[in-house]
Amino acid sequence: MIKTDILIIGAGPTGLFTVFEAGLLKLKCHLIDALPQPGGQCSEIYPKKPIYDIPAYPEILAGDLTEKLLEQCKQFEPGFTLGERAETIEKQEDGTFIVTTSKSTKHQAPVVAIAGGLGSFEPRKPLIDNIADFEDKGVEYMIKEPEMYRDKKVVIAGGGDSALDWSIFLSDVASEVTLIHRRNEFRGHLDSVEKVQELKNLGKINLITPAEVTGIMGDDHVRAIVVTLEADEPKSFEIACDHFIPLFGLSPKLGPIADWGLEIEKNAIKVNNALDYQTNIPGIFAIGDVNTYPGKLKLILCGFHEATLMCQAAYQIINPGKKYVLKYTTVSGVDGFDGTRKEAPKQVVKAIE
Repeated sequence: MIKTDILIIGAGPTGLFTVFEAGLLKLKCHLIDALPQPGGQCSEIYPKKPIYDIPAYPEILAGDLTEKLLEQCKQFEPGFTLGERAETIEKQEDGTFIVTTSKSTKHQAPVVAIAGGLGSFEPRKPLIDNIADFEDKGVEYMIKEPEMYRDKKVVIAGGGDSALDWSIFLSDVASEVTLIHRRNEFRGHLDSVEKVQELKNLGKINLITPAEVTGIMGDDHVRAIVVTLEADEPKSFEIACDHFIPLFGLSPKLGPIADWGLEIEKNAIKVNNALDYQTNIPGIFAIGDVNTYPGKLKLILCGFHEATLMCQAAYQIINPGKKYVLKYTTVSGVDGFDGTRKEAPKQVVKAIE
């Protein structure tokens, strides 16, 4: 039996940052994740994808963000159960929870924080008859290693942030990048849309809208795709390419967590965002992309905020009646579980005083 103060389901960015915030409160954390390494989607799906909305980082690769978060929480000595999926949960008479994994590993904690991101997921695939014949033969649904597209002709389909961001990134890697979207309007950030338009004007990205990829051609590897322009009289033509990357998002599934008695809405866990992101079951919280509430934004930085408030509530559950006085780390420094201490710079303390 693995015992801890806060049991975190999901070792993505939100789960990792929870370890740091809990550590400031002298609370121990253990994380469970079905993936074989920490980082969630940032490590498994797009480690080389640039992220632009992390405070203090104008741009940071998803994999690098994971490394920074691991470095930040290392001092608080979190435990990890990786490559195992959280399957069942049981509440004990003493108020604690026992979570058992797919490999029968048992974990016990008074607080459970579900930070499972989108849950288990699979890519949404375009309706092209022979697309399965070319999977891993020039058709990829996610980009793990951008260098494989070096000096290649790449076609990306999609209208969201992933399609826009990867088109921008690969414009300096591939010999030719073509972005195809079925509408003239994109769903991504305005800055990214403007950047794509700028690269189109410079001749670094071919932009085709409104259109769809309706066919794939090749033998043992993709050699061309068929594009159909949306119009009163649709027109089809071929584009030679080495890779076709449809980025239509992921189809999320909560998996076994959906059977834990939690209140679910549109495949997300409802929480009380007015207070502490607790679910309908006291002691179980949901933070990050896995939760939902009025005005919810699925952003990593929002998950960081939710984790911070959740840890404050967890402290009260674990230490009933004990008052915690919030101290700024710029003044108090950071005490790790290993006994080390990082002091705040004296000039910072003096300025605050």
